[in-house]
Amino acid sequence: MRAPQDDGSLSLVGSSPLLRYKPNPMRVLAIDTALGACAAAIYDSDHGIVMARESREMVRGHAEALMPLIARVMDEAMFEFAELDRIAVTVGPGSFTGLRVGLSAARGIALAAGRPAVGVSTLAAYAAPAISADSTQTVVAAIDARHAQVFIQVFGPGGRTLAPARHAKMVDALPQIEGPVHLVGSAAEALAQAWPQDGQAPTVAAPQPAPDIEWVAKLGAVADSQSAPANPLYLRAPDAQPQHAARLPRQ
Repeated sequence: MRAPQDDGSLSLVGSSPLLRYKPNPMRVLAIDTALGACAAAIYDSDHGIVMARESREMVRGHAEALMPLIARVMDEAMFEFAELDRIAVTVGPGSFTGLRVGLSAARGIALAAGRPAVGVSTLAAYAAPAISADSTQTVVAAIDARHAQVFIQVFGPGGRTLAPARHAKMVDALPQIEGPVHLVGSAAEALAQAWPQDGQAPTVAAPQPAPDIEWVAKLGAVADSQSAPANPLYLRAPDAQPQHAARLPRQ
């Protein structure tokens, strides 16, 4: 059975279409280095269990930490890479350096094992637990993009996208939403503090430096490998720009 097309919404997850769609049984290696953690997990979709997982909070050092961490997770699950059915990896938005680390590892493992690699949005992974718990609510996922800016996406009832992922200044990011709203992500508290005083105050999830790796795995298990490739999701240009003015002219 083919997974439904992913239109950038969470129509693949949760007590909405996520739980109504049961993927073919598969074992997924999930990887996340996009934000403030280095994490990996092995998920068995047939039994709905995480067989092994490890997550370490870190801002730097993902490149050095990731492969040993994956090796420990694989050993705990007693799996070989060839026994996996697919590799899921967070594709952003997030740190440019962190994204490259996770994507390179996922693509390398997928190539060596002869298995597909699929991409999972960090915003969707943040929103998934809340949508799974209550698919009737509106969920706003927001990630701190520094300099009073955020990456943000709005999910409506059933996990469908009301406003696609974008990069915006905090003051411009506040969505015009009527009714209760649940905020998730690393910028959730900051967004709540900036919420209009004349609107209904949102509920705020406990802050997390990165999405739960279990939900990265669950989203990866139901993703369509054709419409969710393991390609980076960049919503802005990198902070570090080439110093063209400092280049010496060619002789």
